[in-house]
Amino acid sequence: MIKPNRHYADLKDSYLFYHIAQKTKAYLAEHPGAHLYRLGIGDVSLPLCGAVIRALHEAVDDQSDKDRFHGYMPECGAPFLREAIAAHYRKRGTSLDDDEVFVSSGASDELGDILDLFDRQSSALIMEPAYPAYVDANVMAGRRILHLSSGEENGFLPEPCEEARADLLYICSPNNPTGAAFSREKLARWVDFANENGSVILFDAAYEAFIEDETVPHSIFEIDGAKTCAIEICSLSKTAGFTGTRLGYTVIPKALVRSGMRFNDMWVRNRTTKTNGVSYIIQKGGAAVFTEEGQRQIRENILVYKRNARVLMDVLDALGIWYCGGKNAPYIWLKCPGGMGSWEFFDRLLTEAQIVGTPGEGFGACGEGFFRFSTFGNPEDTKEAAARLSRLLSE
Repeated sequence: MIKPNRHYADLKDSYLFYHIAQKTKAYLAEHPGAHLYRLGIGDVSLPLCGAVIRALHEAVDDQSDKDRFHGYMPECGAPFLREAIAAHYRKRGTSLDDDEVFVSSGASDELGDILDLFDRQSSALIMEPAYPAYVDANVMAGRRILHLSSGEENGFLPEPCEEARADLLYICSPNNPTGAAFSREKLARWVDFANENGSVILFDAAYEAFIEDETVPHSIFEIDGAKTCAIEICSLSKTAGFTGTRLGYTVIPKALVRSGMRFNDMWVRNRTTKTNGVSYIIQKGGAAVFTEEGQRQIRENILVYKRNARVLMDVLDALGIWYCGGKNAPYIWLKCPGGMGSWEFFDRLLTEAQIVGTPGEGFGACGEGFFRFSTFGNPEDTKEAAARLSRLLSE
């Protein structure tokens, strides 16, 4: 009889968003017609920019013409998109070869698939609060997981320490859920730590487009020594609204070598074995993101979300509530007022102000007593939610 992967039985129930959905469903059933102000979801609300839409239409037309038709794409990504991404890095002062860039169907897929490169006996360090999939993907693989807690005392930006020694080091900056972002100086400490211990950093840069602080790097490869210890996984979901279109990319430097094996070569073999590449149409749309026009248009959309963040931060500042994030990320991580628990605060916001956010407890034990707001919502709804939050907590 075939044996299933027993490690799936070790997974904890992913109740966070299901529980939120059940609570909001029950509230709406009791209050028909009520309008909820949703500050919890991490999905974008603005459509793809004009440059991307035009490129997608052109690519569809290409597929209708025999001379311009494209079938299977190169598994590691179309040369035109790999070149555009590498050129984008070079414009920001980070030198990459085109073949160090791998096109993917999105950061979430890649964060799971990339674990194929590492022995199952390797250990993984998760800095918490954390995106739950980091933990679950390693549980499924049967890896030993180390949890490194962070908190208000260090701005949710933990430092390297003896307890952090692991083979794989997950770093998300700017972070989901906290919005906290590592400065160059703090990130350099993790790079040095990884190189000293032979670790590999899995650097989740899904939110780098929201960075406005010059002391915060957009890429880990802005840090000296990172090419010998890091893999960077990026997404166009929040950068350019590709949540429903699915496109991202991964950077694996050729200098990243362990036990005589080069991870760049290994990933080429992995992709050419396990995938048939990303759709030509989607890659053409992605290439438009990196044009001058595309960059201008996506920045305009990001500014809408950043204005949402400012509206919420102004209220929290006026109320004297501690928070981090918002400036360099689309998430605001606040301390629940009055010593309330995460779910207690959720219930109060829902029932008394019709605001839906995300309880911090769902991102790890050290998230208890904290709460996440997303800034991806409709601007008018965000303004009304901020006003309701101010009235509720001023009472």
